[in-house]
Amino acid sequence: MSSFPVLPYTVDNGIVTLTLNRPEKRNALNQAMIAALKASLERAATDDAARVVVITGRGQDFCAGADLAELEQMASLSAEENLTDAMHLGALFLQMRHHPLPILAIVKGRALAGGCGLATACDIVLARDDSEFGYPEIHLGFVPAMVMAILRRRVPEARAFELVVSGDRISATDAERLGLVTRVFPAFTFYENVKKYMQVLVQKPRSALSLTKKLLYEQDSMDFESAIRRGAEVNVEARMSKECREGVRRFLEKSKEEPSA
Repeated sequence: MSSFPVLPYTVDNGIVTLTLNRPEKRNALNQAMIAALKASLERAATDDAARVVVITGRGQDFCAGADLAELEQMASLSAEENLTDAMHLGALFLQMRHHPLPILAIVKGRALAGGCGLATACDIVLARDDSEFGYPEIHLGFVPAMVMAILRRRVPEARAFELVVSGDRISATDAERLGLVTRVFPAFTFYENVKKYMQVLVQKPRSALSLTKKLLYEQDSMDFESAIRRGAEVNVEARMSKECREGVRRFLEKSKEEPSA
């Protein structure tokens, strides 16, 4: 267990679980929560027992976005001070993208504004069928600014624009159709399905998971030729790893044991 009351850290069977723990505030993101997420993700990156990281929320909701009371206090500060504060969240999103392990969001209830950004900053989003997603910032005269960098990479341009200028909430099913959500599971079997999903993922070799994630996001800014070249380099790195050699050996040995047709 971590020392952060707003974000307990547990690890079990290779799964690190980070639980947003401000249910009375619908798990709104404040400075303490963001700092705890960054520290816990750094810990998970070097935790030998870890294979995947899960971010979830305690209580009825995943995360309602920024803590507006804290945001209001920032209004009296200078532009430079506000930029420094905003970049704390930006640094968290960058850390998640560069993290060596797959990060999963387990979403129930509402994932709104920065909470929707936090969920979609994860590599995989598993949502309960009665959960809601959206970017309602425009109703407050605000802009879903940093989370837009994530949104633009997940959904088509026109749909991204519609989401942020309408401020509408959408269902988990619609979010899955758009590409914001990876899988939607029925409420009555949600945790059972999530458990099965993670049990499969956690069995994958850690080095292969890490290299796969790194290569996928590295190709964001590459042209086709550069992406092929980088893919070849990662191919070499993977084939020389102990896990790959053992995996190939097991496959070949198993093939020899199987009767021929």
